[in-house]
Amino acid sequence: MVFLYAFLAVLCLGSAPLFGKSALHNINPVTTLVIRTFIATGLISIWLLLTKTPVGFTALSLSSWLMVGMEAVLAAVLGELAYFYALQKGDVYEIAVLMSCAPLVTMVLGNVFLSQPLSLRQLIGALIVTIGLIILCSD
Repeated sequence: MVFLYAFLAVLCLGSAPLFGKSALHNINPVTTLVIRTFIATGLISIWLLLTKTPVGFTALSLSSWLMVGMEAVLAAVLGELAYFYALQKGDVYEIAVLMSCAPLVTMVLGNVFLSQPLSLRQLIGALIVTIGLIILCSD
């Protein structure tokens, strides 16, 4: 089941930039991000109401709120805004390929800040991926 979810994520995340790039012909990246955030918030809110999913906001510690807040600022605001500006100016495939470098950054930062071990196999894989990305984006 995990691979089905991962495959669906790949399909959604791989096709979404096409719609984003198309929208950016008529509106600026900030407006695009705001509209997308409103739509996503509305859909998630409806989903929570319809499924009666328990939401434990009050059970979270201040530290958890701060960590989620930092993730929101970095990913949902700054990262997505930079993504939309890049998408507006660049080719959709190049931006998508460059965005695939994010796990490499996560791997290094996870090792440095969370002391998550890196194996030689992971480092070699990351090097191969990086070389592949450079080849794909070079003219």
